[in-house]
Amino acid sequence: MFPGTYARTTPDKPAVVMAASGVGLTYRELDENSARLAHLLRDAGLRPGDGIALLADNNVRCFEVYWAALRSGLYITAVNHHLTADEVAYIVDDCGARVLVASAAVGDLAEAIVARTPNVRIRLAFDGPVAGHGDYLRAVEPFPTTAPEAQPNGADMLYSSGTTGRPKGIRRPLADRRVDEPGEQIVTVFARPCGFDTDTVYLSPAPFYHAAPLRFLAMVHRTGGTAVVMERFDAEAALAAIERHRVTHTQWVPTMFVRALKLPPEARTRYDLSSLRVAIHGAAPCPADVKRAMIDWWGPILLEYYSSTEANGTTLIDSAQWLAKPGSVGRPLLGVVRVCGDDGIELPTGATGTIYFERETQPFAYHGDPERTREAVHPDHPTWTTTGDVGYVDADGFLHLTDRKAFMIISGGVNIYPQEVENALALHPKVHDVAVIGVPDEDFGEQVKAVVQPAPGIAPSPELAREIIDFTRSRIAHYKAPRSVDFVDELPRTPTGKLVKGSVKARYTR
Repeated sequence: MFPGTYARTTPDKPAVVMAASGVGLTYRELDENSARLAHLLRDAGLRPGDGIALLADNNVRCFEVYWAALRSGLYITAVNHHLTADEVAYIVDDCGARVLVASAAVGDLAEAIVARTPNVRIRLAFDGPVAGHGDYLRAVEPFPTTAPEAQPNGADMLYSSGTTGRPKGIRRPLADRRVDEPGEQIVTVFARPCGFDTDTVYLSPAPFYHAAPLRFLAMVHRTGGTAVVMERFDAEAALAAIERHRVTHTQWVPTMFVRALKLPPEARTRYDLSSLRVAIHGAAPCPADVKRAMIDWWGPILLEYYSSTEANGTTLIDSAQWLAKPGSVGRPLLGVVRVCGDDGIELPTGATGTIYFERETQPFAYHGDPERTREAVHPDHPTWTTTGDVGYVDADGFLHLTDRKAFMIISGGVNIYPQEVENALALHPKVHDVAVIGVPDEDFGEQVKAVVQPAPGIAPSPELAREIIDFTRSRIAHYKAPRSVDFVDELPRTPTGKLVKGSVKARYTR
């Protein structure tokens, strides 16, 4: 299914509504507006397999651009507008975009990359003028609102967050089917276990350009629901949106849970959340204390998945399963989990190693980077791929994540996973945010350091550092606890809440 299906059956139903402004599109409007852009793209010479880039804040026009690309058989790259002009230009050039659509809200950035992206042939801007760009509405207005004759299915081509280096373009093979035919992977994997259907009202508090928000929002339209999109995340505003729009489904990341849990009690109880049936979370490991607190508050409606932008595999766990196995991310929904040692040999149940997913075919490649693609593929099994995460599978087949291999600390020959230490500190009342890293140590090779952003109103001090160390030692093994604590004004995180740990580590390795 796709929006055109519901434009015929429920044309006046809201397809998307902006949470704060109330601006939205019906299914008829989404279908007709995306059809106009699809005709423009075809008229401009774009053919299946070509690329289009989107540089915008959260905006209803993003959905028109996305569905125009999908129904034209194109690759669409939604670009993070928080990046620098050089980083954006790199992605737009690397993805091979021939068309760029931008919002006026990020117009300065769009203007800054014009000279650096010479392969872009058409530039359009909406919601206001942007130098070097044509007017989006004026450009599409002459084209028909009817569906193009041929509508091959396109795909997103997104870029990894770049937390450990240059962002990597993830290119999946285009499916050999029309956009209105069934078989889209995210729908077949998630729609039934998450309960997505025509009655779904889905609140998305995250930026459109990230993989999970974009793909889940697309699934809402493939199943005929309504997407409610926050312009930006605010914990109390999200609770208010759930009440106002009678939201049935939402997806948050753990840092959003933490922000909500730290709201004053009167704010947490002010809003009617009774419409909420499913609260999905992923993107980063969720500390056990945080998840347990959310289940206590919202009820056993949390569904956690483990996946990646590469979408090479997926696991899922519901609240009841998680309460029986705290810390697990569930059993596989997509792919077969294989855990391997550094020598590539598959490890026995309970042993910790690199997580691979086995599929029938290799599910992705890093665009223009065969070396990185080779690194992601098991040397002896070409359909086993990894994104570098470390974990183990228990006797019941549940996957447990440990950390990313790149961030593992080896102190005195012992492996320490920073995520465990960060989880222990997540709900400390004096800690707003924390990153745990390994720093050089003459005796042990590396030692554990906590880099802490104190809670508002809390002043850094040696006494606070000692309190943090002692608190950690009371919750996990002493050898895993920080040997030292540094305080910072702010830790670098992506807008979806992912910690940019490579940036933190770089401060100590220059």
